[in-house]
Amino acid sequence: MSQPIKVAVAGASGRMGQEVVKMVLNDPELKLVAAVDRSSAGADAGRIVGQEDCGVLVTTDLELTLAEAKPDVIVDFTTPQTVMSNAVIAIKHKVRPVVGTTGLTPEQINELDKLCQEQEIGGLVAPNFSIGAILMMKFAAQAAKYMPHVEIIEYHGDQKLDAPSGTSIKTAELISQNRQELRQGNPKEEETIEGSRGGYYNGFRIHSVRLPGVFAQQEVIFGGFGQSLKIRHDSYDRAGYMPGVNIAVKKVMGYTGLVYGFEHFMED
Repeated sequence: MSQPIKVAVAGASGRMGQEVVKMVLNDPELKLVAAVDRSSAGADAGRIVGQEDCGVLVTTDLELTLAEAKPDVIVDFTTPQTVMSNAVIAIKHKVRPVVGTTGLTPEQINELDKLCQEQEIGGLVAPNFSIGAILMMKFAAQAAKYMPHVEIIEYHGDQKLDAPSGTSIKTAELISQNRQELRQGNPKEEETIEGSRGGYYNGFRIHSVRLPGVFAQQEVIFGGFGQSLKIRHDSYDRAGYMPGVNIAVKKVMGYTGLVYGFEHFMED
């Protein structure tokens, strides 16, 4: 049997980070070697996720931790404010970043790709790790070939920091690959309340709903003469993202350069 993949988790005490820690601890092909978070410092990573002590203590200094633990991969579910610097530090130490935090700009993604190429390692930035969400994006991209009039509505909890969501932006990008720019709606329309029509992307609109009690949903609505098509995905629990994260951690070992979008890993 080959050696397990050594994994570090950034944001290990967060809600998504805890799910990643549990996933890694329960897979014999993976080995948790580091857990980094600004809170829970000194606590055993196993204990903070309700399992037995695993011997990996939560640390706060990412660079020092990576230098000492020497992981193969780091999974990052932190914040838009810290994810870029975390990824740069990881790549510097030849640790492959698997990033689920949204908010990176296209320019930052290109920069990370160059850094990965220079270090001859792989990396992944994925707005969504849910296999169902990826299928929703793929179906929407296909539908756009035949029904170019489209709008996206995405729903998240009121504590989400970025809008629109990374998933909706990625969906819009995939739709735009199969649809020429088409400015929708009445050309004379006017917003009596600014922002009522949502964010503008390549001729169509993205609407962001932020409410307490909401987890993560997205609806892509296509309109045509006498008909409409709705493609919707609902996430109910963070554990639903873990099969995708597991695949990403294993497949990123075979890549060079940064990949944007988990759908590319599903095609292999």
